[in-house]
Amino acid sequence: MLMSDKLNVPFVQDADLNGKVVLVRVDHNVVKKGGIKDPYRIDSTIGTLMNIYAKGGRPILMSHVGRPKDKKTGEITLGKDTSVQPVVEYLQNKLDLNIHVPEFKEDKGKGYTELDGSITDKVQELKSGNIDAIYLPNTRWFYGEESKGEASDKLARQMAGLADVFVNDAFGSWQAHTSTVGINKHLPSYAGLLMQKELQNLQRIFNPDKPFVSVVAGAKFDTKSDSLHSLLKKSDYLVMGGVIYNAYLCAKYDISIEGVSEDDIKVAKQFIEDAGSGKDKILEMPYIIESDTMEGKFEGKYREHDVRQLQPGTKLNYVLDVSEKSFREEQVQKAFKDAKTIFTNAVMGLTPHFAEGTIALDQLIDSNKDAMKLFGGGDTNQELKSLLPGVYMKAVDDPAYYLFTGGGAVLKAIQEGTTEGLEPIKALINQ
Repeated sequence: MLMSDKLNVPFVQDADLNGKVVLVRVDHNVVKKGGIKDPYRIDSTIGTLMNIYAKGGRPILMSHVGRPKDKKTGEITLGKDTSVQPVVEYLQNKLDLNIHVPEFKEDKGKGYTELDGSITDKVQELKSGNIDAIYLPNTRWFYGEESKGEASDKLARQMAGLADVFVNDAFGSWQAHTSTVGINKHLPSYAGLLMQKELQNLQRIFNPDKPFVSVVAGAKFDTKSDSLHSLLKKSDYLVMGGVIYNAYLCAKYDISIEGVSEDDIKVAKQFIEDAGSGKDKILEMPYIIESDTMEGKFEGKYREHDVRQLQPGTKLNYVLDVSEKSFREEQVQKAFKDAKTIFTNAVMGLTPHFAEGTIALDQLIDSNKDAMKLFGGGDTNQELKSLLPGVYMKAVDDPAYYLFTGGGAVLKAIQEGTTEGLEPIKALINQ
């Protein structure tokens, strides 16, 4: 049983919101090419929004969308693909709300450099009930959001000046940006209902019912190495997928796989060495799918291998999936069926063409009706919905499942070893 009082953050349930303007940071980063692919992250925050209304609060929402800032030049580009407008339309239609989205003066290349006075009248309309909510433009359209120093402090003060109370309900937005860690310095701050739920379910990973099976995949070993070490210590079995599994295979079996860098192999070798006796808990998927091309799964251009039969020095083309046959191995079946807790942050292959490993994994996880099944957000949830929509729809409301809204945030917390290692959580605790 999870207990809210184990969390050190202040709860929105305890806040006096009557007649107050409430600035709410959410993670509604679900817009792709101007449309919403999956509203799960939006729906997950509606409970907090309804709680604010029920307590007499007047909400101003804000979220980042995409990456409007060019990493090389630092220029911020405002456009339809990174607009919050699709999210606003979704909320208006679903909840029958009148939501205003303000516009500000753009400083070319810098986006919005300040919240000008044009928003003041709308805040007054919000207070009087003439509009139901305000939704600020994409936080990353503001120059100070990802900046440091005075630009960040200025934006934090201006955002805080709109409201009486700040609520952070954006678990997935774990980066230390102005809208997640700066506003706490100026307003009474609380964790929203979703934030609390995400933190509570992280405790199931930090203190899992045993046996505990973890599954992690990714494109680069060095970005997952710390999380893998942490999970290996806690897990009875650790399963890897994607390119990080390819790097592991290269490191252990002295083979080469197209697309796997020497740097990743080096990190994988170090991981195996550092794991010591714990490496016996790594549960290998013995059957892999090699392809001559990444463009699709074409007859005659892909084949299955048993890694146990590969000779040192073997050179393979792209390994793009784990064969479903791996999940029928006796040891693999037993590990998943005996588990009391299963955590997965993994897409096993290069979907959509190489999806059999992901389907087999998710079906095997689902077959364990007694285990607590924790899915790590992002692509993990998206592919579950896409490949096994029936399982996904059941999982959303099944107490034996929990679908996190932020996969990167989960892995970051695991890497830190505590939820309190996340900067936005520190900001709530130390406000």
